[in-house]
Amino acid sequence: MASIFTKIVNGEIPAFKVSEDENFLAFLDIFPVTKGHTLVIPKKEVDYLFDLDDDTYTGLQLFAKKVAKGIQKAIPCQKVGVMVLGLEVPHAHIHLVPMQTEADLLNFTKKRSFTKEEMAEIAVAIAREIS
Repeated sequence: MASIFTKIVNGEIPAFKVSEDENFLAFLDIFPVTKGHTLVIPKKEVDYLFDLDDDTYTGLQLFAKKVAKGIQKAIPCQKVGVMVLGLEVPHAHIHLVPMQTEADLLNFTKKRSFTKEEMAEIAVAIAREIS
């Protein structure tokens, strides 16, 4: 059965996309810990990040770097933190989290809520900054 992320890749489930190419996709986390919290995934469904082939793994990291730079331009923050966590979705993914303090990255139990309109505005702002 396809993961929820594969369903997003296939257009079966909507997402607030911020960047996409033929191999990778970045979209806003629907349960963000900070404004601009973004997930970066390979389009190829592989459960565990370190099971990706070397080309996909390095491509994902380079794609995440580009997205992180866009986030930092669009969302006021000191840095964009990177986390690999989450056991509930069997699809490799990286969390990019705009940070003012380390607590922003480390407190994944404190989720924020934004309206669909706010999420769309955030996605557009980040997408605009990705080159």
